[in-house]
Amino acid sequence: MNRIQEELANTIGVNSMVVESHHQKLQYLNATIKETFRLHPVGALGLTRSPSQTCKIGWYTIPKDCTVVVNVWAIQRDLRYWDNPLEFNSERFLTQEGTEKWDFQGNNMKFLPFGSGRRLCPRYPLAEKMQTYILASLFHSFNWTLPKGEEHDLSDIFLGISLKKRKPLIVIPSQRLSDSSQ
Repeated sequence: MNRIQEELANTIGVNSMVVESHHQKLQYLNATIKETFRLHPVGALGLTRSPSQTCKIGWYTIPKDCTVVVNVWAIQRDLRYWDNPLEFNSERFLTQEGTEKWDFQGNNMKFLPFGSGRRLCPRYPLAEKMQTYILASLFHSFNWTLPKGEEHDLSDIFLGISLKKRKPLIVIPSQRLSDSSQ
């Protein structure tokens, strides 16, 4: 959180509000959002697909009209694609120059938070802007702590096709910036 708040202070300043033009400059915050989606996808199992004809994928034969479910959760935690896949590491989404490696468009088949191809979520651009704006505003305006004596547990429980936290994350905000409206 400190690094995100430092990036926000350097990009926005301490007496300014977050505006849309800041979004592209918040590389570390955006990388952190992507890492969160990688480890904790909203839909653990992607939408189903059915091929219009029998096809081969690798050594698998997929019959025509067979229902195929993409396990996004497993792909995004696979050792073949990710170094230390169970470790939260925002830097994996940044280049050495500090710019973002991947976008949410589903072009990289190991990172699919909004799907891919023709079935890509049509509202992902809005979701991307809104999550950046909301999180930037919250991190810029507040410090966040766990309740006294609490430890965070970010493990998941499968609920059919979705996930939920084993233990709800409860955090306490405290004002970080002075109220500039007074």
